[in-house]
Amino acid sequence: MAGTLYIVATPIGNLEDMTFRALRILKEADLIAAEDTRHSRTLLAHFGITTRLTSYYDHNQKLKGDLILEMLHAGKQVALISDAGTPCISDPGYRLVRDAQAAGITVVPIPGACAAITALSAGGLPTDCFTFAGFPPNKEGKRRSFLAALASAQGSVVLYEAPHRLVATLDDIVTVLGERRVVVARELTKLHEEFLQGTASDVRQQVQDGRERGEVVLLIAPADATVQQSEGPTAEERLQAALTKGHTVKEAAALVAAATGLPRRELYAKALLMRERL
Repeated sequence: MAGTLYIVATPIGNLEDMTFRALRILKEADLIAAEDTRHSRTLLAHFGITTRLTSYYDHNQKLKGDLILEMLHAGKQVALISDAGTPCISDPGYRLVRDAQAAGITVVPIPGACAAITALSAGGLPTDCFTFAGFPPNKEGKRRSFLAALASAQGSVVLYEAPHRLVATLDDIVTVLGERRVVVARELTKLHEEFLQGTASDVRQQVQDGRERGEVVLLIAPADATVQQSEGPTAEERLQAALTKGHTVKEAAALVAAATGLPRRELYAKALLMRERL
């Protein structure tokens, strides 16, 4: 009889957030598959868990995934954990879940902490509808296109970001989306937990390069046409900013169209005139 694959959430900072059920599953499992075994050994040692541990991450997921499936087919119980929070959220674990389900193996979620939901619950932005988009691209051009595609997203937008890219991402939010309200949540559930709130420019001023540690959660408020028109930059100002930063006329028109909903053809004509004056 096949075993069971357990998707076990672990704390994102405060170890008291570990659930009783998660502790029991990790102790009873035949194998724990972890994103970073060095990090996970510290967690397991704290709770006195001695279950066999193996790595499962981006670069070995094919090899380890096959081995884990073999164990599951042999009737073993396997628990999947990530470095922190709920596995399979913006990490490779979903592939193991997909393959296990395709093979007829039972997959059981063991819920617990999740950075995205934790930030959203205390961020003060609308929560009746939201879009989780993971990590923005590293490079500026791709990141701006990524943000432009989210301009018309329904509800709040939830992103993860590395601390050394946070300033650049906030700058791009101002350029592409205008002065929307944003929340930067850092050190969640830890001693120095902090929520920075305000317009994108305001929060950009509050962020100090190098101060943020660990991944941060970045929340972006839903588009509000009235607020954007009264408080945010005009379409012409957005076009000017995009052109000044090196975007082509076509790219500038596309970015501003996505952010404002204005006709791309009209914006292209305005951008063309602006380019001629530069």
